[in-house]
Amino acid sequence: MKQVAIIGGGPAGLAAAEVLSASGHVVTVYEAMPTFGRKFLLAGKSGLNITHSEDFSTFAERFGVANAYLRPALEAFTPNDVREWAAGLGTETFVGSSGRVFPKVMKASPLLRAWLKRLEAEGVALKTRHRWVEFDGNGYCFDTPEGETIVRPDAVLLALGGASWPKLGSDAAWVPWLRNEGIAVSDLQPANCGFDVAWSEMFRERFAGEPLKSVAATSDAGTFQGEFVISRHGIEGSLVYAHSAALRDHISDEGQAALIIDLAPGRTAERLSRDLARQDAKASFSNRLRKGAGLEGVKAALFRELVPDANRLPTGDLAKLIKALPIPLLRPRPIAEAISSAGGIRWSEIDENYMLKALPGLFAAGEMLDWEAPTGGYLLTACFATGRAAARGMAAWLAGG
Repeated sequence: MKQVAIIGGGPAGLAAAEVLSASGHVVTVYEAMPTFGRKFLLAGKSGLNITHSEDFSTFAERFGVANAYLRPALEAFTPNDVREWAAGLGTETFVGSSGRVFPKVMKASPLLRAWLKRLEAEGVALKTRHRWVEFDGNGYCFDTPEGETIVRPDAVLLALGGASWPKLGSDAAWVPWLRNEGIAVSDLQPANCGFDVAWSEMFRERFAGEPLKSVAATSDAGTFQGEFVISRHGIEGSLVYAHSAALRDHISDEGQAALIIDLAPGRTAERLSRDLARQDAKASFSNRLRKGAGLEGVKAALFRELVPDANRLPTGDLAKLIKALPIPLLRPRPIAEAISSAGGIRWSEIDENYMLKALPGLFAAGEMLDWEAPTGGYLLTACFATGRAAARGMAAWLAGG
């Protein structure tokens, strides 16, 4: 029986604790915040999209360049396994119209309470307000309500998250500590984030908070339909997040990027051109847009914001712009606002057991690793899966395997 420390009480850390306690080890989970799973609970405010129901082969390809690295962990804890695990904790799930999977109660707190209760029943020690602050030789120094303490377990798992929503605990303080130990860490960047746009003051004041529904958006990531929201700073929402990695990288490489919006995905440019041409030339431009292209409200306002001389354009050019309206993006929103982060410990630094090659006995899982995924249940599933995979690797290492 070995002493195991897990630093970080989010989904990856708690998933690892579950596996390690079942392996017979003495497990302590250290969490810097006053309660566990704060970001998990925040996700639950919008219904807790826990996983996705799409075909597994498609699901496993949603992780970009990290697909090959994550695949074994995902195969060992699939989206179906996530649903069965949640059911075992008394949380039944359902598949929404988008294929996303949610708890029937549409919140995270009952699942988290049941999870923590089961972990305690299995003998896992759960310690809050224990903030890891530095390495100390072969030990780990924590700042606690009782003062500084040093622990020297037989193995340690880091599950400290990335850098999004730092007020909930993921503040990336660990990055310089690992780099000082010679561990290569890719810079953390915002993922599933909004972008700044140079709106006019009039447009910002009138339309901030307004959703654009039933549109399609195109970038290097592909073309997807959905909706997004005009914010005071620019654009945000699920349709934007689907393109955020491609747009962020394009800005990094080129210094600029544009998201191409189809404001009328149900009609071709040729059809729009004919419909616009049929409008009374004496009618106002707003009426021509409304009757000929179905654009009104925020859609019409966005079009006129980005194409100030639109009323002077031939109908064919108008139609083309309605089908492919570029929104020029200045920069991603700050990482503290992002749903998740990209970057982290490079895969070359860990072995197949999720152990850091340069620091035997130290493992890592979850968002600390260099991967990213779109929203849709992929983030949580991969955190569960990598936490469990790292726990299995740790158990094997402790057993001398």
